[in-house]
Amino acid sequence: MFGIGMPELIIILVIILIIFGAGKLPEIGSGIGKGIKNFKKAALESESKKETEEAEEKEKIEEKKES
Repeated sequence: MFGIGMPELIIILVIILIIFGAGKLPEIGSGIGKGIKNFKKAALESESKKETEEAEEKEKIEEKKES
């Protein structure tokens, strides 16, 4: 994908461990997980809202045709 193999990932994880320490890693992971969850939720709500708006527009067009 980005040319990142297993050795590079291990080096990145070791650097993160050194910078943040072992105690902060669960908090960081939890924060990232919550962020991803909120992003997915917002994306689904956006799609749902878009579908609702499209349905309303179609209803308005049909009402105009009937009039």
